[in-house]
Amino acid sequence: MNLDMITMPDTPACATALEVATAYSSPALLNHCVRSHAWAAAYGTEQGIAFDPELLYVGALLHDIGLTPQFDSHTVGFERAGGHVAWVFAAGAGWPAAKRQRLADVIIAHMASEVDVRTDPEGYLLERSTSLDISGRHIDDFTAAFRAEVLDRHPRLGIAEEFLGCFREQAERKPGSSAAGAVRNGIAERVLTNRLDA
Repeated sequence: MNLDMITMPDTPACATALEVATAYSSPALLNHCVRSHAWAAAYGTEQGIAFDPELLYVGALLHDIGLTPQFDSHTVGFERAGGHVAWVFAAGAGWPAAKRQRLADVIIAHMASEVDVRTDPEGYLLERSTSLDISGRHIDDFTAAFRAEVLDRHPRLGIAEEFLGCFREQAERKPGSSAAGAVRNGIAERVLTNRLDA
């Protein structure tokens, strides 16, 4: 497996998702989203998991849109806010209602502790890839050479500190959110000791 095998699906929705993520995300958050897609698509391909490439790409690019100031919500956790934004995005892209809901569900699922690959392959892959990129979980899914290639092309740019800042701020304002739960459960230590930053 090499990174050139993992490409953006050639659809208008994917191109626009990249445009939206670029416009609203910091450089570190944008690279995190792009890396999350790379980890997810590579693992899914290597493991023979059937997934919708367009759905996975758009989900990966928009999964943290709810952390951005423009789309932050004072009432729901960032993954649910992101799911709502993604649903509207997909409606504008002309996706049928069922696929819009799938996109929202995939984004919400990325914060679950476990996702069933049989019922939600895209959610499973996104949860696994975002966990790898943020806290180093499942890091041995990939060779050191592939990890180095991904990081060389899409550097981390201080994502650990930026991400922790976002989660701590979310936790303070929304103590019942998944971000608050992650802070209480010690995500800071896992993020700051992620071997991807070694």
